[in-house]
Amino acid sequence: MKFEHFALNVEDPKAMASWYVEQLGLSIVRQMQDSPYTTFMADNSGNIMLEIYNNPAAEIPPYRTMHPLLVHLAFVSEDPAKDKERLLQAGASLETEQHLEDGSHLLMLRDPWGFSIQFCKRGTPMLALQQ
Repeated sequence: MKFEHFALNVEDPKAMASWYVEQLGLSIVRQMQDSPYTTFMADNSGNIMLEIYNNPAAEIPPYRTMHPLLVHLAFVSEDPAKDKERLLQAGASLETEQHLEDGSHLLMLRDPWGFSIQFCKRGTPMLALQQ
């Protein structure tokens, strides 16, 4: 099996999609212009997508108050320190920053809607595409 997408019910999918495209480099694959504003965005590998929408059939989780270890999106980062400064200027907020003994640099931020996003520079890359 292969991942296709991960889906999130969010408060403002149109604004969130725009921020993720502009700040994280995702690209919109498909987007509904009417409610529930379902938007599929792909990473730069084109191999996995994030789906966001605002569907009143289910509650929007309290992302702002949820611990980042409950759920977060993780991105590969070549320079987490540079990404941190850029994203803080774009409305993100800092949760944690770790430098591990194996040389990994892990950065946990929250996007402007409170959802946790992590940026990982691994001491030893874990994905084949990173090597």
